[in-house]
Amino acid sequence: MLQFFKYVLATFVGIILFLFLSIFILAGIGAMFSKDEEVVLDDKSVLRLDLNKPIQEVGIENPFSDFNGIFDGGEDVVGLKDIVEALKNAQIDNKIKGIYLKTEGPQAGWATLEEIRNQLLEFRKSGKFIVTYGESFSEKGYYIASVSDKIYLNPAGGLEWNGLSAEYSFFKGTFDKLEIKPLVFRVGEFKSAIEMFSRQDMSEASKKQSIELIGAINSNFLKNISLSRKIPVGDLKSYADSLAVENPKSALRYKFVTNLGYQDELDTYLKKELKVEEKKSIAYVGVDKYLKGGSKVKEGDFNTRVAVLVAEGEITSGDGGDDNIGSEKFVKELKEIRENDKIKAVVIRINSPGGSALASDVMWREIQITAKKKPVIASMSDVAASGGYYMAMGCDTIVAQPNTITGSIGIFGLIFNVTDFMNNKLGVTFDGVGTSPHADWPTATREMTEFEKSMIQKSVNEGYDTFTKKAAEGRKMSVEKIRSLAQGRVWSGVEAKENGLVDVLGGVDDAVKIAAKAAKLKEGDYRVRYYPEKKKPFEEILTKVMGDEEEKASTKALGELAPYVKMYKKLMNMGGMQTRMPFELVIR
Repeated sequence: MLQFFKYVLATFVGIILFLFLSIFILAGIGAMFSKDEEVVLDDKSVLRLDLNKPIQEVGIENPFSDFNGIFDGGEDVVGLKDIVEALKNAQIDNKIKGIYLKTEGPQAGWATLEEIRNQLLEFRKSGKFIVTYGESFSEKGYYIASVSDKIYLNPAGGLEWNGLSAEYSFFKGTFDKLEIKPLVFRVGEFKSAIEMFSRQDMSEASKKQSIELIGAINSNFLKNISLSRKIPVGDLKSYADSLAVENPKSALRYKFVTNLGYQDELDTYLKKELKVEEKKSIAYVGVDKYLKGGSKVKEGDFNTRVAVLVAEGEITSGDGGDDNIGSEKFVKELKEIRENDKIKAVVIRINSPGGSALASDVMWREIQITAKKKPVIASMSDVAASGGYYMAMGCDTIVAQPNTITGSIGIFGLIFNVTDFMNNKLGVTFDGVGTSPHADWPTATREMTEFEKSMIQKSVNEGYDTFTKKAAEGRKMSVEKIRSLAQGRVWSGVEAKENGLVDVLGGVDDAVKIAAKAAKLKEGDYRVRYYPEKKKPFEEILTKVMGDEEEKASTKALGELAPYVKMYKKLMNMGGMQTRMPFELVIR
């Protein structure tokens, strides 16, 4: 027994020492990466803008992305804020002679791409060049590339030009096999979020709104490319319908690209433009490095600010995480902003398909309180639908991009009966007692009665009434008018403006200007600051390590049951009343 305790004690001490050593090593690495790198730009520098990465509102830097080991596998997430800031600075920087774009397949939504594209068009006003090279281009990639002076396409590459499509996933067959029974309660003809659980294809209502939505986004897409490339919209449609852009030669023939060539040929062209010797390398500088050492647009007074509060991801109660919006964390952040006298106006930057109805209402309330003290403007990104729109309707003014996906004013309730799944797949059974017939209601572990189901539907109906009444109040419309636009239907930004759900078409900069004007601030006298503040690399490392270790430990403990438990947790998170977009939408 004594020997046993010796082994246990030795193991315990070893673990403690290992943890302390790991923390010290990480602290040292964090300090190393947190030091500001001195950046000296060449007089003939070219800003290299690589968009072939995930793009979010605020970037996430993984300093170990080029290393193998426990930190490997984390890809850098590029921040839209950083991209736009770099482009603004480069426009006035004499050392930046032009931009080299890498935009073959951007991992971003259409409104995010619109923000970047518009800023590139602003950059062109400086008279500096924009060039693009790609081995192939998706339609999203080409949308960005189309603003360039020169577009080089690899002679063996390709350009996707076959129109936009929207694709949806349906899981009824999966749930049938897993013996999970989804119980759905909804209000709204177009609130089709539940169709993924109850159908194997799209309903007519879902098809109708989807066709009109992608049609509106496609119209904006074609119009802007037509203006940039001087190709009539009718021709662009015809080329897509006939699959005429079948190879690089046809892309050149129809003026989609300016050159067929390889990377070295583009380099040769750039060296001539820059008057750089053939033997010398082009002085490319990436966004992160440039922001550390390039020129900066003059900022206003630090004591006079417009805050941009980023709300990105699905909406949940509690603190949430890096990839969702936790109502408690949001409320805390907004309250601090409201009570900060240096902040004169607020922009709520929304990129969310919605989520928990309760959490959405909690955040709406905090926005309302803030709007009574200082101007609050909503800026919609790729998606601001359902719960995302719930947040926006509490603001003074709503700004959206033409291709923002918004609306979806509606509520649904979702509860999964997992009795057969737990019993037949996992061998878990349930039994219990209660002080009344409905003590365990609502429940996922037995069949609910019709009376119990009717009570849930009643709650959903009441939630819909609350949503539409608050939307009517915020939009200064009658409830009848709002309900004619609601029913869970999604709209493009253009359509939403036409029907009064959105006030202004534009990006986050437009929202900031509107907020500043509402606060009676003059241009150049204020500073824009984003919240929550971006994590430092060391904090990102700790988050990643702790998250990875927790997932590994869970997987090891559960073994073959891990995938089932993971799915179970995800389903439970979708339970209850939801203000969520009517489908998982992928437009490409």
